[in-house]
Amino acid sequence: MKKHTITALWEEIPDDADDLVLVRGGFRVYLCLCGKQLADRAAAELHAAETNQCTTCLGSTVEHIVPSFSQPCTACAGTGRRKAQLTWELAYMEAETAIPVEIVRKVIADFTEPFQLSQVADTVRDLLGLPVGRLPVGPRVRDILRRLEADGELVLVSAPDEMLRGTSVMLYRDPYWQHASD
Repeated sequence: MKKHTITALWEEIPDDADDLVLVRGGFRVYLCLCGKQLADRAAAELHAAETNQCTTCLGSTVEHIVPSFSQPCTACAGTGRRKAQLTWELAYMEAETAIPVEIVRKVIADFTEPFQLSQVADTVRDLLGLPVGRLPVGPRVRDILRRLEADGELVLVSAPDEMLRGTSVMLYRDPYWQHASD
């Protein structure tokens, strides 16, 4: 059996590089251990899917966000396998159905002080009676809070935990928000 782990090697990144392109897989050369040449991120993801590798980490078990920062893959729980990634994606879709925006709005309506992502996620989990580990409650709640922030209902009040590429690519581990009207 051939190995199909795909390695992404960083190219020279210009100072004025588009950070969204950088984070989404640009400025890299993709090489598979089986010897297949992969022209770009899309080709690497297709090859990973065809060989049952995670299409986020490409089978490497690690997400390389920018040249100086990587983390265990969150899409496949660091396994590198497509099955774990698909299981997580199905669980997230179930969480989208189980945790509507209205539930999160109801939970945060009672907060008068800045509130933390983990605090809201734990409250939603308790409110809905969801066991820990059953659904990705935190990621679903995070996405709803980010949407409410984009809609102008909330304001992010946390400083980033890490600045990965100046002020354009930042990492927040457990951020705080507050109501925009506060």
